Amino acid sequence: MSLRVKQLLIGVLGIIFLASLLFVQAMEVARKREEAGLVVHHVSIPANSTKCVWCHNNLSPGIIDHWKGSTHAVKGVGCVECHQANEKDADSFHHYGATIATVVTPLDCSRCHPKEFQEFAHSHHAKAGNILASLDNFLAETVEGSRVPFSPHSPTPGMEVGLVNGMASVNSGCKQCHGSKVALLSTSGDPITVDDLQPNEKGEPTNLEAIARIKHTDDNQPIFTTASWPNTGIGRINLDGSRGSCSACHSRHDFSPRRARQPENCGKCHLGPDHPQKEIYEESKHGVAYRDLKEHMNLDSKHWVLGEDYTQAPTCATCHMSAHSKGGAITHDPGERISWTNRPPISAKMDTDALHAVIKETDAVERQKLLANGGDSWQNKRDRMSQVCMHCHTNNYINAFYEQYDDFVVNYNEKFAKPGKAIMAALRQNKLISDAQFDEEIEWTWFYLWHHEGRRARHGASMMAPDYAHWHGMFEVAERFYQELIPQARELINHATEHNNAAAAKAVEKVIQDILDRPEHKWFEEGKLKPPLEGSAASKTTLPPATEDPAQDAEVAAGRGRGRGAL
Repeated sequence: MSLRVKQLLIGVLGIIFLASLLFVQAMEVARKREEAGLVVHHVSIPANSTKCVWCHNNLSPGIIDHWKGSTHAVKGVGCVECHQANEKDADSFHHYGATIATVVTPLDCSRCHPKEFQEFAHSHHAKAGNILASLDNFLAETVEGSRVPFSPHSPTPGMEVGLVNGMASVNSGCKQCHGSKVALLSTSGDPITVDDLQPNEKGEPTNLEAIARIKHTDDNQPIFTTASWPNTGIGRINLDGSRGSCSACHSRHDFSPRRARQPENCGKCHLGPDHPQKEIYEESKHGVAYRDLKEHMNLDSKHWVLGEDYTQAPTCATCHMSAHSKGGAITHDPGERISWTNRPPISAKMDTDALHAVIKETDAVERQKLLANGGDSWQNKRDRMSQVCMHCHTNNYINAFYEQYDDFVVNYNEKFAKPGKAIMAALRQNKLISDAQFDEEIEWTWFYLWHHEGRRARHGASMMAPDYAHWHGMFEVAERFYQELIPQARELINHATEHNNAAAAKAVEKVIQDILDRPEHKWFEEGKLKPPLEGSAASKTTLPPATEDPAQDAEVAAGRGRGRGAL
């Protein structure tokens, strides 16, 4: 081969190599522009969904527009692929040549996402529907409304109201976050749920009698009860036996990863007086950094890995679910990185058994047996979270933070939660309060203390929000304990004594006094002013010394105190 030929060959290869580099660069630029939403990405409409897209583009164009912006649309996953149903399914119906179902369940999504389905099924999110039998739901169903329809007091102008639906609060409130038990209407008017259908492991109903009782519309669509649908609650109990709703976080019909990665997405449920994680996050340095640097976080990235795609700030997903460059994989079980559960009145370490349930066994040996038999320790969970933290913080910083957090939770548990629970148990055991819930003032006081203020405090400490840890948290816990719970318990004791129930009164008083005699509470009893002798100089009304703050002087002179009394 001559030198000239070699030169030409090298030149051609060089041009091909340069062209390939330019092509790859152009493809990468195009991909980035698609991810950033600067151009419309290619949409692949599968043949079996062509009619669906055409029809719904006229009837409900928002659905199609959202779908076109999804990864599903790029990969040729259309309407039928998600909504397809088996003829045996309780909620299936024929629709323009296809057999479909309205509700897409996690079991349906598992056809393409089996790993995510399994992780989610084991998570606390999937169990959120258990609230349907909890104290919280008693509040919504009975205290706020009525489990039995009741008559209106007067006519409602412009609307004919025969009976009031007392379950309205739970249907529009609790169930929309925690999930409903999806139900179909029967021909007799009763609901038909998963309990009636008795689905097998494939989600197919086995109770044919229940299937026969399902009421349908004129075009043969099964009718859902309005108490259960529409609903995208995270722990929704579906007709096929699966739990949850993928669209609770991923929003149908675009199933946007970008949206699921942002804290506002979690704020649908994680906010408010009893679990203000969204507000706590916004107060924290993490939330401040996110608001400032959001546009640099590459939220549209295909993989979105901390330490590779972004480092500016963490979001809820970053810490609890997303992948990171130190070996952390994506998980759809947020509990895999949480070392305390701050949901109950008394916080507990998140040792979980093989079924992912929190281990409540107190014996150390038995706990270890449960952990060794497929369980997961709180230390393992903390190590996983610490790996996320290490992208921005040193080991010393992380360990010191966790020591602060642990100390905070233990202080709450030991000073207020355990004593409060002991006092309430003593009152109930000695019949100074009834077995019914929320029919006595002290039950409301205790509920506020742990369910609202106590949770706020613990969550504030866990996410580095000092105002929620202190002023919206422990300050209000302490005030509620000393200024309401203790006085109300003693009022019940006095009432029992006056009504010839001295033995019960004495038993409860001993529980309270044993608590208050402990060093951490002694200030409360010892600091009380003794009543002055009548006629003494101290018995004459005097004003406390003035401060340098006129507003404070006026408040003190007026008797001070917030709405629930002063310390």
